[in-house]
Amino acid sequence: MFSKPTINRLLVASVLVATLALNGCANLGVKPWQRDLLAKDEMALDAEGIDLGLDDHIYFSKEATSGGRSFAGGGCGCN
Repeated sequence: MFSKPTINRLLVASVLVATLALNGCANLGVKPWQRDLLAKDEMALDAEGIDLGLDDHIYFSKEATSGGRSFAGGGCGCN
């Protein structure tokens, strides 16, 4: 079906692809020297006051409750 050089090339190509695919997962996470950038105020999810007010309004409209932004759970008591 396939000649021996073709099989060797396919084997080398598949090993190369597998190595590159596994190597792509080796660089996950934030490095210690990058954490100072993520700690800035403008990188916070709630950096803008207008956005916070809008989020509170939407949350109140959906859950019929207000406050408690830092805690999980719904307004109906069904955590």
